[in-house]
Amino acid sequence: MDLTQKHCIPCEGGTPPLTREEITKYAPDAPGWEIVDNKKISREFRFKDFTGAMKFINSVAAIAEAEGHHPDIYIFYNLVRLELSTHAVNGLSENDFILAAKINRIT
Repeated sequence: MDLTQKHCIPCEGGTPPLTREEITKYAPDAPGWEIVDNKKISREFRFKDFTGAMKFINSVAAIAEAEGHHPDIYIFYNLVRLELSTHAVNGLSENDFILAAKINRIT
């Protein structure tokens, strides 16, 4: 399954989050991302300098806007940490792995 060819779909409350088994199924499609408490995925990216980090963030922002799914972004000079979860389901959804796979393409 190539998640980079899929698009995020809006999630609504009442939709269950992914199960542990489903998360395990999607994880290989988002290499480098750490599963945190089966509720979010996180990854750190390191750059040469602040400018490189900001260029990356701008690219992430463009993808996130196009998909309608937005990561939590933490910037520490040349280090960027992204966290993805689907707030409407209080956990992970396929959207998180789609966005992670698309972000991986720009690194």
